[in-house]
Amino acid sequence: MSLLELIAATDERGLATSGAACLDRCLPQPAEGAEPDPLRPLWAGCADGAAWPDRLAEACAALDALPGAEETVQQIRKLLGEAPADRTGAELRAWADACSVLALEVHLGQDAERPGRAELVGRCRAGDPQGAGPLLAGETARQARILEMLAEITDEAPAGAGLRQVLDVSTEGQRVLRAAVSRRARVRG
Repeated sequence: MSLLELIAATDERGLATSGAACLDRCLPQPAEGAEPDPLRPLWAGCADGAAWPDRLAEACAALDALPGAEETVQQIRKLLGEAPADRTGAELRAWADACSVLALEVHLGQDAERPGRAELVGRCRAGDPQGAGPLLAGETARQARILEMLAEITDEAPAGAGLRQVLDVSTEGQRVLRAAVSRRARVRG
């Protein structure tokens, strides 16, 4: 299934978790002394829909406290500000979709230059990663894997079921992106 199909079929808990995971992977390496994981409260809101509004506010405050105004952090702040407080409905799906696009665009930005960059994200989301670099293709596969993992969680499962595995996959993706950013900075420097 394509990312578009997987997002369309995902339940509310899965959408919240997928969106949080996408934003988490986009966070740059924290500056010395900065909060290492400002989106951590959001993960608790993924497990418990009733806690979502409070955890969303905590994550926004933690992200606002980060020093610097790196463009990616600004985009994450904007998306957090647009997250629906009630964690339901079409707004949540649109938010998760926007988080997916941001994560793919951030990964594409660290891949080597490729022709047709503007179309690559859309093609990857539709299930055609041909021509995508390793970072974009890897992020596309990671998003699909997370959505598939979340789809396997039944309604009867405990609230936090599967979140640890999703967080592990997301953290590995974050390490991959940070390593690519670091490599690219060394080459330029």
